[in-house]
Amino acid sequence: MNLETISRAPKTQPHATPLLFVHGMWHGAWCWDEFFLPFFAEAGYHVTALSLRGHAGSEGRIRGSTIADYVSDVEQVARTFEAHPVLIGHSMGGFTVQKYLEAHDAPAGVLLASNPHNGLWRAFGRVLIHDPRIVIKAFLTWNMRPVVESPAGTRWAFFSEDFPEEKLLKYHAKMDEESFRMFLDLLGLNLAHPKKVKTPLLVLGAENDTVIAPRDVHDTARAYGMKAEIFPNMAHDMMLEAGWKSVAERILNWLQERGI
Repeated sequence: MNLETISRAPKTQPHATPLLFVHGMWHGAWCWDEFFLPFFAEAGYHVTALSLRGHAGSEGRIRGSTIADYVSDVEQVARTFEAHPVLIGHSMGGFTVQKYLEAHDAPAGVLLASNPHNGLWRAFGRVLIHDPRIVIKAFLTWNMRPVVESPAGTRWAFFSEDFPEEKLLKYHAKMDEESFRMFLDLLGLNLAHPKKVKTPLLVLGAENDTVIAPRDVHDTARAYGMKAEIFPNMAHDMMLEAGWKSVAERILNWLQERGI
């Protein structure tokens, strides 16, 4: 399958280990190229972000896709590297990284506002309380698009209240539909198994995340024997929020501490 990737090569002092970025629901590789890819390329890493099947510029269908399908996409791109990449996943992409690491080696993994290993029920409840009509429409259409159908819905799910309107509209226009079948995996059909993962993880979350609350992030970190770090005054899209650089710098420092 032809999957869209966006890569940036470092100009000086390249590190041997590449970084592979995995986006969350409704997003594409574009969400990493705004800030994170240039930042880590400048720091000396060869960086790549992929768009999962059907998202952004990738071939394939979103409707009916499963988490196993998305893991297969990550496998396809990871195989193109000469060395095992560090996996960095956001939201559903973080859950996909967890599933990938159950069966694959990696020097390290980073989970940003990741869907919890043990199911998305609490997040589902938050969406239901916020606007039951969204949930009803998603079930009727078998499509998760209603969650981000409006700019207001996109702001509530991903961005801070003071996030600039111009940027909000820019990112909202890029949002794809999303697989309802995959969402059922997140609820319970294909949960993650932390005991199968031996890769060291950095688990990060956002204080003002309306969907993946700090409680969820802490639960996931404990399951992997790690301690979560929560960034203040930040919403779900940690790679696009105003404080993105503090998140990127924490990841960079952690990688360097591990000699990666």
